[in-house]
Amino acid sequence: MKQEGHTLMELMVGLAITGIISALAIPNFLTLNSSEQIHSVTEEVASELRLARQLAMAHRDRVRITFDLEQQALVSQFVNGLEATLHHVYRYADKEVAIDEPSAGLEILFHPSGRSATATTIHLRNTKGQTQTVTVGITGRVSIL
Repeated sequence: MKQEGHTLMELMVGLAITGIISALAIPNFLTLNSSEQIHSVTEEVASELRLARQLAMAHRDRVRITFDLEQQALVSQFVNGLEATLHHVYRYADKEVAIDEPSAGLEILFHPSGRSATATTIHLRNTKGQTQTVTVGITGRVSIL
C-alpha cells in the first residue's frame, strides 16, 4: 500500500507563501476601508442636508443644520422665530472622518422655498488624508464633488 502526503517542509513553504501574500494585502485592505468610510460619511452628510431642505419645503418652515465639530455631529432643527425644535442628530464620531468648518460657518439654514441662506462648501477628511467635498448652492442644491 502506497501512502501519499505532504512533508513538513512543503507545509511550511505553503504557510510562508500565504503569510507573505497576507502581509502584502492587509495595507491595501486598510486603505480601501478608509476610502469607503469617507465615501459613506460624505453620502450621509449630503443626505442629511437634502433631508433638511425637503423638510423645510414640506413643513413650510425654516430648517437649520448645525455642525458640532467637537461632538462630531450634525444637528437638525426646525426654526420658528427665536425658538428651535430639535428634529434629529447625526453622529459621525465613530467613522474616523473629520469635517472642517464649512466655508459659510457652522450653520446652514434652509428656507421654506428650499433655498439656502448662503452657499457653503464642506470638506471631509479621513485619517489617511483622503478628502471629499460637499457643496450647498444658494438654490439649496446639495452636490458631492
